[in-house]
Amino acid sequence: MTSTTVNSFFAKGFRDGLPFILVAAPFGTLFGVLATEAGLTLFETMVFTFTVFAGAAQFTALQLMQQDTPTLIVLVSALAVNLRVAMYSASLTPYLGAAPLWQRALAAYFTVDQSYACSVVQFETEPRMTVHQRMAYFFGVVAPLAPTWYAATFAGAALGKTIPESWALDFVLPIAFIAMVAPMLRTRAHLIAAAVSVVVVLLGAGIPHNLGLILAGLAGMIAGACAETVIEGRAAE
Repeated sequence: MTSTTVNSFFAKGFRDGLPFILVAAPFGTLFGVLATEAGLTLFETMVFTFTVFAGAAQFTALQLMQQDTPTLIVLVSALAVNLRVAMYSASLTPYLGAAPLWQRALAAYFTVDQSYACSVVQFETEPRMTVHQRMAYFFGVVAPLAPTWYAATFAGAALGKTIPESWALDFVLPIAFIAMVAPMLRTRAHLIAAAVSVVVVLLGAGIPHNLGLILAGLAGMIAGACAETVIEGRAAE
């Protein structure tokens, strides 16, 4: 294996990840603006982004923080939203598990919807790729995405200081969630999971500290998993 081969896979990953900056840029900017409006300083916003690096979890935590939710509930809710990343990691382990520890640690940090989706398709399409080539491709996907997210968040946080409070950008947060979730509803199992989550979160609206959100997330995941099992079973028959 030559360094040229590894570099070519990195370049391919970069090209495949490049279109995602069209999503990362506006949402990163929006997060920075809303974080500033919620009272976070520029430094706190950037620490938040660098340590978490997960759009949905960041927006969830931010919304709960605006409602003065206890820190423990904020952390649990953000983790619940990001449970899918654990499944992503398990799915990538057969392909990347033999890589050095430091590379696996970095890959775990940068495992998001986009890097996972591109990598799984690439690894399944070319099963003869070596571990080094797979890692090169994975980080190639992340290369345009991560800097864009960080820079956009910084720009949004800096811009947020100039936006009058009378503009009340809070209403943008639920719209952002809809924009993030809607493209993911691709199968019947996804739709069932979403429907169950909506019903449970509405029924649990009166539960203190927004615990209804956690229950809705768990109920949605269970419903989606059950639905997928049933659908695959019928397809096999």
